[in-house]
Amino acid sequence: MPPTAFLEPHDVLILGAGNAAMSAAITARKMGASVLMIESADKDLRGGNSRHVRNIRYSHNAATDYVTGAYEASEYMTDLMRVTDGNTNEELMRFMIEASEDCADWMIEQGIKFQPPLSGTLGLARTNAFFLGGGKAMMNSYFKTCEKLGIDIVFEAEVEDVEMEGSKFVAAQVRHKGELHRVEARTVVLASGGFEANIEWLKEGWGDIAENFLVRGSPMNTGKVLRSMLNNGAKSVGVPEQCHAVAIDGRAPQFDGGISTRVDCVIFSVVVNKNGDRFYDEGEDIWPKRYAIWGRLVAKQPDQVAYAVIDSKSMGLFMPTVYSPIQSDTLAGLAEQLGVDAPTMEKTIADYNAGVQPGDFNATEPDGCHTEGVEPKKSNWARKIDTPPYYGYPVKMGITFTYLGLEVNKRAQVFMNDDKPAQNIWAAGEIMAGNILGQGYAGGTGMAIGNVFGRIAGEEAARHARN
Repeated sequence: MPPTAFLEPHDVLILGAGNAAMSAAITARKMGASVLMIESADKDLRGGNSRHVRNIRYSHNAATDYVTGAYEASEYMTDLMRVTDGNTNEELMRFMIEASEDCADWMIEQGIKFQPPLSGTLGLARTNAFFLGGGKAMMNSYFKTCEKLGIDIVFEAEVEDVEMEGSKFVAAQVRHKGELHRVEARTVVLASGGFEANIEWLKEGWGDIAENFLVRGSPMNTGKVLRSMLNNGAKSVGVPEQCHAVAIDGRAPQFDGGISTRVDCVIFSVVVNKNGDRFYDEGEDIWPKRYAIWGRLVAKQPDQVAYAVIDSKSMGLFMPTVYSPIQSDTLAGLAEQLGVDAPTMEKTIADYNAGVQPGDFNATEPDGCHTEGVEPKKSNWARKIDTPPYYGYPVKMGITFTYLGLEVNKRAQVFMNDDKPAQNIWAAGEIMAGNILGQGYAGGTGMAIGNVFGRIAGEEAARHARN
């Protein structure tokens, strides 16, 4: 017997149950639409990647109880243009940034709580607001609001296919408790995430090295909805190998390790590959603006692994890690424990130390402490690695979400290959984030994209269905 919610067509069908999906569902329901949400996970793992988030980056013109100062749209735009290297739909990016100004207020209206600004280790106190209790608490608040509003939610229901007539959504083929059901709706909002947990699809862009990738988020994000839409003639944006990928602890689980597996000491460290060689400027920029490049950098190293090495001076300057660092009183001993070629690593660090120039070290912002005469250079936070004990973290490519997705416009409408919008299909969140994030990332941006386009998609879908 199918769930009761499957038996009657709803005004709006939401595929997914993360931040973007919730933003759409709540908005549509408040406009009077009947809403059904399909979630592939069970209640314990509900919420997709949003379970793992900590904060949202949004534009604001002054300090509040949860940010320390202004972060105006122009600065936000500059930051995103820099990290994406201009690989973006600039008009859509600007629209998202300007629309993000009321994100935090809207979330508070849904029962979500923010905490006072964090100081010290992340450098985000001015630009990003942090959720009290993190992503799980945020999602619990969303689900409580859904319950109060009478939004139907079916868990452990995976969308196998999207049924369409031309550019019109007709029904979703949904597998629930082993049985396939045909779920009709007047409109649909696609908020089902990317395909980062689908290793075979990742291999289409990355090749066999994708076998060594770790997935920070939900194992449910296999991209079935995205694949079905592309097969049905939806227009794609982005490329398979672009994604939000960071350096995470190499000892993390293959799936669902979340935010706690991240290694934030890179800017204070020397990072070497298994041969003991450095391969990139560790101090290029403040960590939240550049951390998302490190997954890709590590993926290009032998065996897709690298090692961040610090000394005792840097302990306590970054967010604590869930795995303890590997420790030794000598660099040779550390190299041996890490499995790195010891003579090469010792020479690499000796050459680096010789290139470190005098300067005033400042852990919280780019300080100009740099190296000279060593390649690659280190632009900021360059201090000698010379004070034992020494610590090392093995790091691997940790993929958060993929950027290949569906092309949309400001109304969150999904485009078909004839360059016309679909009749009754909207998209929000990771499945369309590639419109804005062609490459690179700035911490907390994904939450803003999901909230802004989720609310727009919910409003547009509800209006279409009710009319």
